[in-house]
Parts: sequence; C-alpha cells; structure tokens
Amino acid sequence: MEAPMSRLVTNDKSQVQVIARAATILRALEDENAGLSLGQIAQRVNLARSTVQRIVAALETEKLVIAATPNGRVRLGPTIMRLAASVRSDFVSLARPFLERLSAELHETVDLSTVKKDHLVFIDQVVGSQRLRTVSGVGETFPLHCTANGKAYLAQLSDSAVEALIGRSYEARTARSITKIDTLLNELKVVRRIGVAFDREEHTEGICAAGVALHDPLGNAVAISVPVPSLRFANQANHIAERLLATKRALEGRMNASAA
Repeated sequence: MEAPMSRLVTNDKSQVQVIARAATILRALEDENAGLSLGQIAQRVNLARSTVQRIVAALETEKLVIAATPNGRVRLGPTIMRLAASVRSDFVSLARPFLERLSAELHETVDLSTVKKDHLVFIDQVVGSQRLRTVSGVGETFPLHCTANGKAYLAQLSDSAVEALIGRSYEARTARSITKIDTLLNELKVVRRIGVAFDREEHTEGICAAGVALHDPLGNAVAISVPVPSLRFANQANHIAERLLATKRALEGRMNASAA
C-alpha cells in the first residue's frame, strides 16, 4: 500500500530540517580548531542539547566531525576538510582563466584571496607583465582595514558586523592607513555604492590597489584585487575598477551557469 501523500510531505520536510540543522552545526565549528562542547554548539545554533547530540553522532559516523578532546569537544573532521579542499581547488581552477584574462588586459598582477576571520589569505596570483610590478606570495596573510580586497569584503557587512569583526581602532601600516572605525565606515559607504574598494598606499608605501568581493560556490567570501605601483595607479584607477567589476560579473555568471 502506498504511503499517504501527507506523510511523504512530512517526512521530506523533516529530512530537510535535519540537513539544515547539520549544516548549521558544521558552520558553528568552522575555525574552531580546539573544538566545541555539545552545550556550546547547542547555545550557538539555538537547538536542544539532545538534538545536537543526535546530529553530531550521525556526523561522527561519517567523519564529518571528530572528537577534539577526551571530554566531549568535537571539531570538523577529515571528510569535511577533504570536501572543502576539493571545492576550493575547483574554484581556483574555475577563477584562474578570469584572472589571467584580467591580467592580460591590464598588464598588471591580479590576486585572488579568501577571508579567514579578520584577515585575508592569498590563494592564487597571476603576475603582471610590467617590469615594475607587485608580487605577494600565495599563502600570505593581510589585514582587512587597509587593503582593497579587505575593504571590498567589509563593505558587504553591516556597520555593526564590521565593528564586531575588527574592532574600532586599527594598526597604522603607513601614514595613509585608516586607524579609526568612523573613517573606515564612511569609506565603506562609498565602496557599497560603487562596488569597488581602493587601497592608496594604506598597506604598503609605493603600492596602491583596487579590489572587488564575491562568494565562491560554498558561500565563502573571496576577493579579486589588482595591486599596482603608485606611479601608474592614478592614471589607471578608473579603468582597473571597470575591468574588475566586469570580471566579477563574468565569474559570477560562470558560477551561476555551473550551478544551474
């Protein structure tokens, strides 16, 4: 005998709810290298501890989470790490032709970075063809408040979220660095309006940059930036901004087509 339609619909909703809750728990464990207790997870995701315990047990079976300490704390497991690494590698491969095209158009270096809490990590780079050019190593980290790619990311957040993430005062990397939140928030208003952020010798003297932010297929924040020696930047800033926005639109269109 076939199951009643109402029962099938209820079961489907229940299964979707479990998946959504599992995803919320996994997100709560992101960047928690020391792990969280079941009680801490329950508080963060606003679920009953018993519900968290059941879902965590299922995730442990698949090694999506593993024990972090003998006293019950858990952290992300090797399975989720492999999946994330695979998606990140796929995204870098997907983005690479767009970075190469942008670099060829501008004859400048193009960087791809991802956001890790309150800093950026460079994950790919296409070196420009100019003799005088800027190069940063893949894997290097940079602050958010004084970089073009960092400010492009911050502009996607609310003002309160910016303050919660990086505080109200910041290190001066150069004489041009923004060091107070009010000044930064005023600049982020402009970035939200035009879609591009600028670093005018705020991180490193002699180097300017423009950057845009977007999200990879997993929803992780990433940014594309073009660093340029200050001598060339003033005359190229508007053109670089236009090409960055065009590259962002093209890459987002490619990701949307892949997901369809």
